[in-house]
Amino acid sequence: MTTPGTNLDAVPRLGKGVKTSYDRTRDSHVVLFPEGVLVLNETAAAVVELCDGHRSVTGIAAKLAEDFDGVRPEDVADLVTRLAERKVVETDG
Repeated sequence: MTTPGTNLDAVPRLGKGVKTSYDRTRDSHVVLFPEGVLVLNETAAAVVELCDGHRSVTGIAAKLAEDFDGVRPEDVADLVTRLAERKVVETDG
């Protein structure tokens, strides 16, 4: 079930001042944003990379399903919601 505010048709994009990077010290993908640093697992990093302001949550899930097993649009929507709460991504809906 998706959290209110993020539907499957929402089109996420990185928020203002947000940058992605690979931290060699942590050996992890990270998101740098005004409030701090967020360390991402491989799947979350793939989702953030696809938050380009052009693909919907459903489109992101479809693209991820090409490389990962068991990707569900609802799970992507839940992650986008959590990222939006931290101001890492913005959505249109």
